Amino acid sequence: MKPAADKLKYALVHEWLTPLATGGSELVVQEILKYVAADVYALIDFESTNPESYLFGRQIGTTFLQHFPKARSGVQKYLPFLPIAIEQLDLRAYDIILSSSHAVAKGILTSPQQLHVCYCHTPMRYAWDLTFDYLRSSKAGTGIPGIFTRYLLHRLRQWDAISANRVDYFIANSQHTARRIWRCYRRRAEVIYPPVNIHRFPFMPQKQDFYVTVCRLVSYKNIGAIVEAFNQLGRNLVVIGTGPELEKLRNVAKPNVQILGRQPGEVVEKYLSEAKAFVYAACEDFGIALVEAQACGTPVISYAAGGALETVLDIRQHPETGTGLFFYSQTAADLAAAVQEFEELQNKFQPEMGRLRAAQFAPEVFGQRYLAFVEQCFQEFHSRDRTGSET
Repeated sequence: MKPAADKLKYALVHEWLTPLATGGSELVVQEILKYVAADVYALIDFESTNPESYLFGRQIGTTFLQHFPKARSGVQKYLPFLPIAIEQLDLRAYDIILSSSHAVAKGILTSPQQLHVCYCHTPMRYAWDLTFDYLRSSKAGTGIPGIFTRYLLHRLRQWDAISANRVDYFIANSQHTARRIWRCYRRRAEVIYPPVNIHRFPFMPQKQDFYVTVCRLVSYKNIGAIVEAFNQLGRNLVVIGTGPELEKLRNVAKPNVQILGRQPGEVVEKYLSEAKAFVYAACEDFGIALVEAQACGTPVISYAAGGALETVLDIRQHPETGTGLFFYSQTAADLAAAVQEFEELQNKFQPEMGRLRAAQFAPEVFGQRYLAFVEQCFQEFHSRDRTGSET
């Protein structure tokens, strides 16, 4: 017999919880905890001691990596240990395991009686899509160290594919991610778009004379191409974010390009709402910032790939409801041409359409779909137990 719903014990597993980890995956964790009374586990936790965190004071289970030197600033430096660390979490006391995974969280060990539903933000990027970028940009990718790094990534891919079999049901944050899950794991995934807190972003139909981009300043985000394009155009651009590319970008940016670095939420909201357009040149699995911009009534100029194709409506194909404009090559020249075309079409955009589009990704939409899917999985899982066959 399946246990009564009010007696089920839930565990929620995420990779790492630190004050610097504030991306889309953390928003998913925060939203799930609004609806599910789950115990939380992670490789490391520095949020339960952070008075500004929604996790402040909560008991969170961690692994031996919690005590490693400088783990707080980035546990990724201990990459070879991540798989074995996640496997040390003892979750035998729980009926339902919910994982929020972009690296190893899905690899937790479970028993046949436990249901495991994984919300997959992406298959491990540095083991799959970004392998060669990682090898080119890292000192560990060349020479003798490069041989060992390649072998490590090879073994990591093997573990990642094998551990996917520990998941009963996958959820993907976009159709793009669902295709990547199929390619890497040969597993089907239900698509449930992540929650975007559109209510914190002010709708502002009147815009100022500048463009904006907001993201982590890492190589695959392709911020260099954006800065180069605006250097050529002479248009005003504001870049918000921090990362290893920060100083490099500041060195090449012309006076019309402001590199602001990391900024508090109210500053981000101000620039997103006042900008003429939001500019993006990366292939994202979903791309929360693109939806946040639309919530402000700010059009989006984006590279036509990944989640952007699911959240942004190109004004050229949707003249009445368009919320942005795509370009099709990740080059400064193509982006510059797209900006010029945007300025020709600028008067055709209706800011209200952006707000309406963003409303489709509101937290309450996520909550309803996520809970309904977990309930469906639970019913199917125990139905198989009764019949002794797969559905």
